[in-house]
This record gives sequence, structure tokens and C-alpha cells, in this order.
Amino acid sequence: MTDETRGRVKVETGQKRVRVYLRGQLVADTIRPVLVWEGPHYPTYYLPVADLHAKLEPNGRTKHSPSRGDATEYDVLLDGVTAPGAALRHHDSPIPELDELVRLDWNSMDEWFEEDEPVYVHPRDPYTRVDILASSRHIRVEIDGVTVADSHSPRILFETGLPARYYLPLTDVRMDLLSPSTTHTSCPYKGTAEYWTVRIADKDYPDIVWGYRTPLPESQKITGLACFYNEKVDIFVDGELQPRPHTPFS
Repeated sequence: MTDETRGRVKVETGQKRVRVYLRGQLVADTIRPVLVWEGPHYPTYYLPVADLHAKLEPNGRTKHSPSRGDATEYDVLLDGVTAPGAALRHHDSPIPELDELVRLDWNSMDEWFEEDEPVYVHPRDPYTRVDILASSRHIRVEIDGVTVADSHSPRILFETGLPARYYLPLTDVRMDLLSPSTTHTSCPYKGTAEYWTVRIADKDYPDIVWGYRTPLPESQKITGLACFYNEKVDIFVDGELQPRPHTPFS
């Protein structure tokens, strides 16, 4: 990495119609969304100010980014509804493309749509691909030397930038060692996951297994299957122990 590229932020105009709602009211509607990679893992939407249907009122606070410069913080106002500090504008950014855009805080809004479909957690990255393939490879999962899953019919999920994930039929998993967790997470590509805790010899391994009961349509192949964190268990593929990958989930 050179001094010229260090801290550079990728900015790209998207091709999807994006709509944002708060308390049932339209906050923004644009066919000119801008994807900004503020971090390395996924983009954030910045929307043209001209496509806002809400009023922005400065609240006197600012935020600083080493790459994007100082931003003015705004409250988002609609009829009878206020989302405090839910918008940022960079009026004098070293990235000139941001000047006429507004960044709406994702979690402060109630609904985001790409075209006519809701999207959750963050925008879908146009450079991320998810492939789910049926396989006959032998997958065996161990935790502290105890086999907790053994399957010859996995679905292997390949997602850009992440290790292959092995989704296994519940009938091939030691369900007697699993107890449901209250944890749920969401993914813009797969939907909402539920988790299990594994208990072996009076020791708990919390939220080490997850699955999707009702995944999004493009991920239907993993419906009702269970997946273990490669980063936290020992996985054997056709008898060969796989190295534990280093990821944000390690």
C-alpha cells in the first residue's frame, strides 16, 4: 500500500432503485444511489440530497473520518416523526463525489428497499457472490475430540471473501448436544439465522452452530440445515482436517 492509496475510499454509482421508510413514511426514493466502501467488508448507501422526501435539520454535532473528512450531523424530520442524528453530510470532503449526498443511518430507518424487495443489515455488495452447491463430500465436525456432526450430503456455501461453509442435515448432527439459543442475526444474502449452543462434558460452546429456517429465495438450498463455525471447531473434509480460517468471526 502506497501513501497515495492508503485510506482511499471506493465510491461507485449503483443501478438499483433504493427507497427508505421511517414509521411508514417515505424518507428517500432514488434511482441514483451511491455505494461507498467505508470499510473493507461491505458498502454503505449515500443518497442524493435532491431525492430526499424528509427535512434535514443540523443538530450542532459533527463527526470526523480520516478518509472522508468532517461531516455535519442532522436530525431527520418527517410529519410528526424525528430520527435524531440519523443523517450525515460531507460538505467539504476530500472525496468530491460525496458533496451532494446524504448518508442515512441504516438502523435508524425502519425499512430499506432495493427495487421492490426489502434488504437487511447493509446494501448487497455488487462484488459479492453466493453459490450453494450440493455435494457428496464427507464432512465430519469435532469439538474437543467429540464428533458432533457426520454427513455425506452437505450443501457447501461459497461466499466471496469468506471460507466455504458446510451446511449439514439436522439428522446428521448430534442434536442431543445442541440447545436453542436466543441469538438471531441477519444477512442481506441469506436472511435471519437462529443459533444453537453445544454442550459437551459440562462445557458450553455458545452460538457455535446456526441455521436458516426460512432463508431468502436465493438461498433456499440451505433451508433447515445446520452450519458450524469453521473458525471454532475442527472440520474434516474427506478425512482431512481443515485449517481454521482467520476471519472477523474468529
